[in-house]
Amino acid sequence: MRSDALSTWKAQLQAGLRSLEQRNQRRNLAEIHGVNFCTNDYLGLALNPVLRAEVAAAILRAERVGGTGARLLSGQSEEWNELEEAFAKFAGTESALFFTSGYGANLGLISALVGKDDAIFSDARNHASLIDGMRLSGARKVIYPHRNLEALEDALRQEAGAPWRKVVVTESVFSMDGDIAPVAEIAELAEKYNAALIVDEAHATAVHGTAGRGLAFTAGLANRALAIIHTCGKALASAGAFVCGPAVLKDYLVNHARSFIFSTALPPSMAGQIRSAMKLAEGMDTERTALLRRAAKFRDALRAEEFDTAETASQIVPVVLGSNEATLDAAEHLQREGFAVRGIRPPTVPQGGSRLRLSLTSLIPQEELARLLESLVAWRSHQSAYAGTRHA
Repeated sequence: MRSDALSTWKAQLQAGLRSLEQRNQRRNLAEIHGVNFCTNDYLGLALNPVLRAEVAAAILRAERVGGTGARLLSGQSEEWNELEEAFAKFAGTESALFFTSGYGANLGLISALVGKDDAIFSDARNHASLIDGMRLSGARKVIYPHRNLEALEDALRQEAGAPWRKVVVTESVFSMDGDIAPVAEIAELAEKYNAALIVDEAHATAVHGTAGRGLAFTAGLANRALAIIHTCGKALASAGAFVCGPAVLKDYLVNHARSFIFSTALPPSMAGQIRSAMKLAEGMDTERTALLRRAAKFRDALRAEEFDTAETASQIVPVVLGSNEATLDAAEHLQREGFAVRGIRPPTVPQGGSRLRLSLTSLIPQEELARLLESLVAWRSHQSAYAGTRHA
């Protein structure tokens, strides 16, 4: 007799999807169109003709077009060694190890470094990849309120002198609120209470800090942190991520980070693409400055219209609307107006924190920012009028 296991599973999966639909939390894959406020291509390098030419040249130079295996097997090539040495210089650290994704970098780093006898002090808004790395590690998690230095110090003080190892983990630019961690102060607290520091620079790489080297570098933390993570799939318009830090860290991760050991290497041409993107980004101070100034002006304009932009201080500008329904409605309105905008809902953000995440890039002109603000104000006015009619 045939098992009904498959049909049971399918029915349960459908029930789960229906539950998401009822909460307006179901997601779907769809290509975006219009002025792009979803992209993390902050410097516009994904459309840069110079980088496009460099990518084509890197493919032609490469001996093969595939990774062919993990780097500990057949996937290693001199291009990766050269790139890691160059990126370590960029980051100001002794070494850098390339992972095939930012998610894999955080997962592999944390699960390899800490274990069940250690304690991790984590910002409440840290990225899912950091959270999953902590879960996989088995370490005890101490979650401190978002960017709250007093709470962090209280938590560290309670374990002062404890025999177990302690690690403080934070992003520098937070991906959903766009606000910035006080990394220098966090480093001081970590050192005061004998804890190591890990900083994820995903949304700061190539955008913030001296020559785009990140906020940890600019704060003088390059050689004080246990690890600094820089991703390549955002402002560097490539793929993968580097874990940067002491030379011994790289050797340890090569031998212990499962997401490195068991992942097929990216094609050697990707190393050339990343290196070219890094060189281009280093020389884009004008674009970085203009982008951050434009973002500041835009968030000030949103606040003047009494929109909630959280505490953003970066190129990521959230418009927090609260409910899933309002967020989806606003996103649909803006899409009809020619803007590529999507609503962000729980569990990506906390309950009641649904929002539009507006990701600004150097390619979006000021006029489009003004037009988007006008469209948002018009949407809100329509919502208010509709609500008034409905309750009349």
